[in-house]
Amino acid sequence: MQYIADFAIYSKKSLFLLKISNILPKMTNEIAQSIKFRREFLSLRQQDLAELSGIAIKTIHLVESGAGNPSIDTLEKIARVLGMELLLQVKKIN
Repeated sequence: MQYIADFAIYSKKSLFLLKISNILPKMTNEIAQSIKFRREFLSLRQQDLAELSGIAIKTIHLVESGAGNPSIDTLEKIARVLGMELLLQVKKIN
């Protein structure tokens, strides 16, 4: 049996769903794009998101550019402010 980890980030109030495979560059880029898209959709500046989440603005910038290596805790804080949720699932592959 082989397993991969899937991540899903979505908003409870909108149908914004993103599943990400365990391919790291793709995952980093898709998470970055999802966070930036949602922040802009909510008309928040990076500075606003930083203040509301308690995350440094430099970290927000690095996450959104795909250059950062955020912890799960950091991603959860950002997601919470954006009305999103971070899910990790282990999925069986045939």
